[in-house]
Amino acid sequence: MYVRPSALTALTFAIESARKFEYPADRTLSYVLREQRVGSLDRPIVAEGYYAWLRHRMSVEAIAGDDAKKPIALALAALARQYRRRVTVPAGEEDRYIKFLAIDEKLGPHARRELPAWLWDRLGLQYGDEERLALADSLLIAAPFDLRVNSLKAKRDVVLERLKKEGFADARATPLSSVGIRLPNRVDISRHPMFEDGTIEVQDEGSQMLAQLVGAKRGEFVIDFCAGAGGKTLVMAAMMASTGRLYALDVNDKRLDNLGPRLARSGASNVQSMRLETEDDPKLNKFAGKADRVLVDAPCSGLGTLKRNPDLKWRQSPVSVKELTEKQRNILAAASKLVRPGGRLVYATCSLLAEENEKIAEHFLETNPGWTVVPSSLRGDEAEPTRFATLLPHKDGCDGFFAAVFEKNLT
Repeated sequence: MYVRPSALTALTFAIESARKFEYPADRTLSYVLREQRVGSLDRPIVAEGYYAWLRHRMSVEAIAGDDAKKPIALALAALARQYRRRVTVPAGEEDRYIKFLAIDEKLGPHARRELPAWLWDRLGLQYGDEERLALADSLLIAAPFDLRVNSLKAKRDVVLERLKKEGFADARATPLSSVGIRLPNRVDISRHPMFEDGTIEVQDEGSQMLAQLVGAKRGEFVIDFCAGAGGKTLVMAAMMASTGRLYALDVNDKRLDNLGPRLARSGASNVQSMRLETEDDPKLNKFAGKADRVLVDAPCSGLGTLKRNPDLKWRQSPVSVKELTEKQRNILAAASKLVRPGGRLVYATCSLLAEENEKIAEHFLETNPGWTVVPSSLRGDEAEPTRFATLLPHKDGCDGFFAAVFEKNLT
């Protein structure tokens, strides 16, 4: 594969643009592709090289050595790390690329599996050395491309068969989610008729399972407390057969705005969105003690999604995690006020850290004696329920998730 000079230039610009980690990785890449007018021939190289730098930043910088402060050197080192000898670089860069290849071959397995020292240490304390290695290795592999079939419009088997007939021979049913379809690589489905009419949505299998864990039923009053762009809201709407009431709440206007088009495509008619000023917004008073089920997919470090968002390991820190845990406790406490006696509250994150997961759940139980834990699982109905539910990338092949299901006592 030949790396055109224009592709190397765009990749260099992408790395230079992202080095301060001021914006999410996908947003930076979209900006670069647009700003540099990257053509279809160059896009795969630019995208793969960019994400290789994010995933393998430590070893890429080691390969670049004394030139690690130069974006073009990092671009070539990222290509060496990602493609080895499967690419030919532009004229004038051959010698440096060959040098980088030789360094890469001597590096061997990276001692920290490309994780910042603080995160490497915490995962070791939490999971032990052997499982930490397996987990860290899995996070270096690009995420599969998961779709969710909207059960309001179609059955999975029908959609899967259609995709295979249309050339997606590798499409498979997801092993956990009953409405999921997995493709090995990301494809652009934004103009596919089934995406445009709301039959399919892009959604990681773990996210699908989390929404299903809530157990929303027909005719119930359900609240998605941190709805974001509404992916889990739409899963619950389908589970409710578009009956009952389902509120999508969030403090961010832009995220809720993204729900609008998705909701219109989905065909669900039982969803209402509401922007909150804070988690204690007075507008919530009218819901106090009335909801059958409340989902709190809390703001978190996102470290369970490193397969698809590798920039997060460089954007987070012990300080940011501590700030998040304070926010998580406050949000969970506020959301709990909305649940009726006998109702259920689900606290969830896409983090791998106990500070954001088990410790938040245990703190809630300690400070709220009127609640009990409902043993649960994110691995399907046949899996053995545990006190708290988890999905892990190296075991389940999807993003990492944590969930705690609480039930409010009747008295």
